[in-house]
Amino acid sequence: MPKACARHILVKTKEEAEKLKQQLAKGADFATLAKRHSQCNSAKRGGDLGEFSPGKMLKAFDNVVFKKPLLTVHGPVKTKFGYHLIETIYRT
Repeated sequence: MPKACARHILVKTKEEAEKLKQQLAKGADFATLAKRHSQCNSAKRGGDLGEFSPGKMLKAFDNVVFKKPLLTVHGPVKTKFGYHLIETIYRT
């Protein structure tokens, strides 16, 4: 079964996610922004979700992690939790 390692930043609004994505595009550190802004428990780990298999996350999240290019920040991706900026570190 494939696995992936990803990190994300979860915020309440699309506008907030867009602002953070702009900061990342200008060279801001992903982990620092995650620690400061993310509303997920993973924030204390810089947004790191560790390794997981397909089906462990919500479908919209999985679609990014398992289908989109690696090491690129994707989003905002809307789920029932809010808006995510997602970066897939690797897939096996």
